[in-house]
Amino acid sequence: MILEKIVVGGFLTNCYIIGCEKKKECGIIDPGDDVERIEQIIKKNNLKPIMIINTHGHYDHIKGNNFFNLPVYIHKYDKEFLIDPEKNLSSLFSTPYICKNNIIQIEEKDIIKIGNLSFEVIHTPGHTPGSICLKLNNILFSGDTIFSDGIGRTDFPFGNEELLIKSIKEKILVLPDEIEVYPGHGEKTKIKNLKKWLIL
Repeated sequence: MILEKIVVGGFLTNCYIIGCEKKKECGIIDPGDDVERIEQIIKKNNLKPIMIINTHGHYDHIKGNNFFNLPVYIHKYDKEFLIDPEKNLSSLFSTPYICKNNIIQIEEKDIIKIGNLSFEVIHTPGHTPGSICLKLNNILFSGDTIFSDGIGRTDFPFGNEELLIKSIKEKILVLPDEIEVYPGHGEKTKIKNLKKWLIL
């Protein structure tokens, strides 16, 4: 497996490039900005991108989607975020964003394959209705559901604190302690570290 993190845009969003070393295919998780840098990493590793996966539909995670002529995988409850600038929050900025890619809706327990890699979709609503985490072996890409030092915001439209806490308790903290958590912002951590500070 090839795993590269790029911190992109003014909101310091973590974009991840996940590649299958054997088949030389890769996916892009949350290309929020700085698409030229993302392209450079893909070329450096001699990978062929086959999809984008958005952990949710906020502007800082989806802004670069249109640059890549690739299908975009997103939870069905956040599909409208990709085409509604009010929902994806881009209406707050100078250029309202509408995704022009082919959108593929996913949901809980779906399996997404990139080469020989298989990601399990875990629906973790709260930050947005369709927020997801992606589990790949001993790695969890957590989007903006949880970070190394805090939980996702729920003060944006369609956020729900009660749902977010339920998602974290029932979908994340039940995972094995040694699973590494790669969040949408900030540094990676482990499930066992989250349990040390998280009081819900």
